[in-house]
Amino acid sequence: MYVAQTKRLTLAGAKKMIAAATASAERAGIAISVVIADAGGHLMLLERMEGGRFHTVHSATTKAVCAASNRRPTSARGAQGQPLDTNHALGLALAAGPDRWTAMEGGCPIIVDGECVGGIGVSGGSFEFDDRVAREAVESIGASWQIAAN
Repeated sequence: MYVAQTKRLTLAGAKKMIAAATASAERAGIAISVVIADAGGHLMLLERMEGGRFHTVHSATTKAVCAASNRRPTSARGAQGQPLDTNHALGLALAAGPDRWTAMEGGCPIIVDGECVGGIGVSGGSFEFDDRVAREAVESIGASWQIAAN
């Protein structure tokens, strides 16, 4: 077979995740930026909340792209999930491109029926907060942020 059927994230799905993330951040009183990227790492939707710092736009974008590419939440782990020390984490960011890979938590893949349809990046809170908000946003559309283990 030379052509594969794939799933795609809709704009409605991206908007729902943005709404879920910003609602959670509003309840916590934290201004965040949220980015949704498609499976190829291309920007679909971006929102920076009122009062959100401008650098969070780039951080959230990088988290979304990295999560979509790696098909797992962003963290200080390499392509095969191996732990990275600081030198290797920085080296990987430089090799992949600083806008393509990050060790910062807050990025999650968007998984539907085992297929990655995109990534979400959240930036503006603590790493733990960003990560939690990203996971909850993915779950708000009935998707998963992790591929089921075989």
